[in-house]
This record gives sequence, C-alpha cells and structure tokens, in this order.
Amino acid sequence: MSVTIYHNPRCSKSRQTLALLEEHGVQPEIIEYLKTPPSEGELDRILNMLGKEPHELMRSGEEEFKAHIKDKNLSRNEAIALMVAYPKIIERPIVINGDRAAVGRPPESVLNILN
Repeated sequence: MSVTIYHNPRCSKSRQTLALLEEHGVQPEIIEYLKTPPSEGELDRILNMLGKEPHELMRSGEEEFKAHIKDKNLSRNEAIALMVAYPKIIERPIVINGDRAAVGRPPESVLNILN
C-alpha cells in the first residue's frame, strides 16, 4: 500500500491523522505541502479523487484567502492556481491511497480509504 499525506506538522489535525495512520501500520510518504505544494495538475487530480471543487478545499479564514480569493468569481483553473501559489489556504491533511483520497477532518475519515 502506497499512502501519501499532505501534512502540516504545526496542525493538530494533521499530526493526529499521521499518528492514526502509523497506529494502523501505515508508513505514509509525508509531503509538507507548505514547503512542497502540489502542482496544479496534482491538485486537480486530488480534487477529482475527493469529488470536491476548489472552494470546498479552501481555508477561508486564512489571510491569503481573504486577500486573493474572497468575493472573486474564479474559474476552477484560476482557483487551483491560487491554491498552489498560496498553499496555506489548502485544507489539511489530505491522505491519498491509490486513486482514493480523504481529508483528515476528523482524522478517522482517512481510515475509509485504507482498505
């Protein structure tokens, strides 16, 4: 099983999700997405796996969201480009297992994609 977590070590939910994966014997590839954001293509693929539109995976309380996205009518591609440019607005953690993905909010929600 090849599992990847888009992780922010400063986020408690992200740390809890990583710990939960490890408790279940999963040693995921850890991508600290603030240091290494996904490409636009990767983020588009993740959104498709999640069945979500970009605005559903954005942290609207972040300053970057308020400054660059709030109240703008963005296309999907424009929104994805801004998420890559300002990765702090991407909801976390995101766990990927093959062609399935889940957001670790709550952390237990990622268990559904492990089997």
